[in-house]
Amino acid sequence: MSSSDPNKLISKADKLTRLSLTRWSADWKSATLLYEQAANGFRVSKDYEKAKLAFEKASKGQEMLASPWDAAKHMESAAALAKELRNWTEVIDFYRRASELYMQCDRPQPASDSLAKAARALEDALPDDAVQLYTDACVILEDDGKEQMAFDLYRAAASIYVKLEKFTDAATFLLRLGLAADKCNARNSQCKAYLSAIIVYLYAHDLKQAEKCYNDCSQIDAFLRSDQNRCASKLLSAYTEGDVEEIKRVAQSSTISNLDNVIIKLARKLPTGDVAELKEEAAKGEEEALDENDLT
Repeated sequence: MSSSDPNKLISKADKLTRLSLTRWSADWKSATLLYEQAANGFRVSKDYEKAKLAFEKASKGQEMLASPWDAAKHMESAAALAKELRNWTEVIDFYRRASELYMQCDRPQPASDSLAKAARALEDALPDDAVQLYTDACVILEDDGKEQMAFDLYRAAASIYVKLEKFTDAATFLLRLGLAADKCNARNSQCKAYLSAIIVYLYAHDLKQAEKCYNDCSQIDAFLRSDQNRCASKLLSAYTEGDVEEIKRVAQSSTISNLDNVIIKLARKLPTGDVAELKEEAAKGEEEALDENDLT
């Protein structure tokens, strides 16, 4: 075997980290360099399983050398290889570990990015895990006061929920995006998020919740005076009047065309249920609310 043979490099590195009668302390500096060389060699030869293991060892080495940044970088490389191997559990574990290491460096942005990379890798295979990773990535940025950096993550999570037909969860994430946008004074993103949430509720046949969402969001001055508010108002009025053609017309408006694609697709399918039936259910709900408030 040549001196550049990655198997030989791994074997040599392992010996440097193993204590014996003749070696009383591990030589992590030399070993880590060898693990890094081996990892790159295995990756070039497309032996992804061995490359992954070598990057894990290189990451451990950098930790032992008190270099969490480099350890995180190697852990991300291991995670990317786990993705190639479709080992989803390791994808989660490795990217989470990389995120933790970045946080040790007090670097929340790359820590969040690591979780987002894991989430994107898992969107199709494990969508529920992907949503949790996106959520955790958002929390890191929120805690750092960088909500604006999380906008795309909120949208990605909402999109997954729509695909899973978990519409209440999707709307909740869109409202969370609206709140984050409010903190950043990103009025356009805020108003788009609120209109998107209303559309999601309408798509899910929940006119009552759509109206409540509209009324709650209209307490915010920026939304009250926006094109998105006027669009939502027209949509809800059309539902209240049972005007199917007006619903379809509003759904084709430029205001809705400027929303995210996943929301545009939902809007273009409105109305999805029996509009008259939705109207009756909403009216019934209002009557029940009035009865509860009747003290006589």
